[in-house]
This record gives sequence, structure tokens and C-alpha cells, in this order.
Amino acid sequence: MAWTLELELDDLAGSRFAVSPLHETISALQLLAAPSRQSVHAPWSRRTAAELTDRPLSLPLLEQLVVHGRPSWPEFLAPAPASRHSSLDAQLAAVQATDPADVRASIRRVFSNQPPPAARRLTHDTDTALADVAAELRGAHDRLIAPHWPRMLALLEVDIAHRAAQLAARGPAALLDQLHPAISWNAGKLTIGQPREVRRIHLGAGGLVLCPSVFGGPDVAVKHRTSSQTTLRYPARGLGTLWTATTEAPSSALDQLVGRPRARLLRAVTSPATTTLLAREQAVTASAVSQHLTVLYANGLVDRHRTGRHVHYVLSQNGRALVRSAGPDTEAP
Repeated sequence: MAWTLELELDDLAGSRFAVSPLHETISALQLLAAPSRQSVHAPWSRRTAAELTDRPLSLPLLEQLVVHGRPSWPEFLAPAPASRHSSLDAQLAAVQATDPADVRASIRRVFSNQPPPAARRLTHDTDTALADVAAELRGAHDRLIAPHWPRMLALLEVDIAHRAAQLAARGPAALLDQLHPAISWNAGKLTIGQPREVRRIHLGAGGLVLCPSVFGGPDVAVKHRTSSQTTLRYPARGLGTLWTATTEAPSSALDQLVGRPRARLLRAVTSPATTTLLAREQAVTASAVSQHLTVLYANGLVDRHRTGRHVHYVLSQNGRALVRSAGPDTEAP
């Protein structure tokens, strides 16, 4: 089924970007259940599956609610982030504050007349069940997302910075039209998917919350009946680089060309990262990292994107070409 979101001027004015650690947690659980769906995350899937074999994660409620092969899952589990950087605590508080009537309606939409035991418990003992679900979400986040969140957040922030530049240069129509190949914008309507059987949605108050996602792809997902605004989740740019960033040194050619410290940095910014994150990963001072990055930036090997108080560094086109050309099997230039 395709979705058509009918956006009025107030909807566009109220639309915004946000990142959601809760969305990523749920998507990570679904990815573990079907890792072949997104081969780009195969390194994460393999490592995480092995770690969970050694230390299993018990999620008796969540697994029934989000890992079931149905086309959707209860919207109240991941409300729209209230701000661009809503914390996990804030999102879990919103989950627990869901009106019981909204919980029951969401359960009916997803499971119809065949709810699993976890869903039945939510409809009969809502407050206690929501608290238990929130606890499972926190446990899943701590195991699956938290160890990788600095890198994930940097990639999501750079995606938002790129979209903001698009908005400034070409306006909201071009921004929406280029979010994903399945999305098209025409005459005030945002169509998602092939318009054979179209479900039309009026957003209501608050506009659209655009959420770039690491684990939520490869498709676009719309959550209309969240406990707040309508969310549109789309795959962030640069996902193929996320699990390839490394501080290891497979290439002596690159070391000889730019020096070992800068070679390590070039490999580490395959995926976006801040000075603080790079210093922590490489066990050096932030000032040393900053000095090397300044030289790499001045020579066109890295790009930088400012998001609020943070500056994210990532390989430029020239930097990527250099790292590729100075691979493990390449002689020193």
C-alpha cells in the first residue's frame, strides 16, 4: 500500500528533523530477526548475534510486539521525538504515558482479533505492562544501540546537515522529493511507494517529523497514529561507511604518504565523527586530533559539518579516493 501525505502550509511550517534512539532500538531487534534484509549491517549483525549467544537478552514482551512478520507494530512503542535530540529517558517516559485507549486502538490495528499474550496483557493491565515494556526497551537499547550510538548519532547528524543545506539551496519541495527513491512530491502531496492502493493522511497538528535512521531501512516507514506527531523514517546517507570506520592500519602505503597518525584518522573518518569521539577511540588528546584534522581539512581530504556545538568530520571525495588507492595491496606512492 502506498501512502499519500497531504501537506498544507501549516504542515510544512511545523515539520522538523529529529533522531530517535527508540526507533533505532526497535529496528535493531527486527534486523536481528532478519539480518539478510539489510546486508549493509552484516558486520554489526554477526558481532551482535555472537554476543547475544554468549549473553542472551530476554525480551518476552517486545519480541511478541515487534518481531512477528506483520507489516507494522504498535505505534505507541516509538512516539515521535519531542525535540531534535530527545533522550531515551524522554522517549520511554512518553511510552509509559500513553493513554490506555490509544494502546488498545493500536493493538487492534496491528493484531486484529489475534493478539499475542503480550498484547492482551497491554490491553488489560496497561500501566504495569507499559512499565515492563519500557524496561525491556531500555535493556535492548543498552545492549544493541548504546555501544555504537556516538558513531550512529554522528552519521545521523551529518545526514540532517546535508538535508538542511538542500532546504536552504532548493526549498522544501526539493528536500522532500530527494529523501528516498520511493518518495515523490507533487502539488502539495507527498507520495510514498507505488500509488496503486493509496491511503491518504491528513497530518493534523504539528507537521511531519523526519527521522533519518540507521537500522530502519531500506524502505521508508510512516507512523501516523503515534502518541504525538506523524513520523517519516528514512535511511540515512552513508550507511555503507558506518561499520568500515577503523583505527587499524592495514595499509603501510597510506602511512608513508601522510604519516601514521593522519592515516589512522583518515580511516577513522570513513564514517562521520567528532574530535572528541576520535580522541577517545584512538586514546590520544583532543588537541592532537584537532591539529591533524586541521591539516587534512586544509588539504581537501576531509569535510566538516557543524551541527549546533559539534563539528563532524568525514572523508571528502578526494580523501576516499586516496584511502582506496593506498589499499593493503598497494605499494607506497
